This record gives sequence, C-alpha cells and structure tokens, in this order.
Amino acid sequence: MDPMTVMWISLVGIGLMVVSAVLITFARLKTKGFLRIVLTIIALGFLMTGFLLGVFSIIV
Repeated sequence: MDPMTVMWISLVGIGLMVVSAVLITFARLKTKGFLRIVLTIIALGFLMTGFLLGVFSIIV
C-alpha cells in the first residue's frame, strides 16, 4: 500500500480517537439519561474504529 494512504488512514484513526474523547467528555459533563448512553455508545464505536485503523496502519 502507498505510504501516503497509510498516513491518511492513521490520521483518520487519530482523529476518531480525539472525537471520541471530546464526545465522552461532553456526554459526562452536559447530558443526562438516555442521551448520555447514546453518546457514550457512539464514542465507544469511534474509539474502537480509530484503534483498528491505527493497528491496520502499523501492520500494513
């Protein structure tokens, strides 16, 4: 795979992890109830996707 493509995949993974951290912080500080659970699940999905993209960029 082209090194530039690997760089972009890694950058997207890092970006998803940052968005996940911001989303979790927002959910814990500003929301309550069902919305908090939904935002936490979305953030967890972003975190896992970012992690998998990061591992993929290392392996390839």
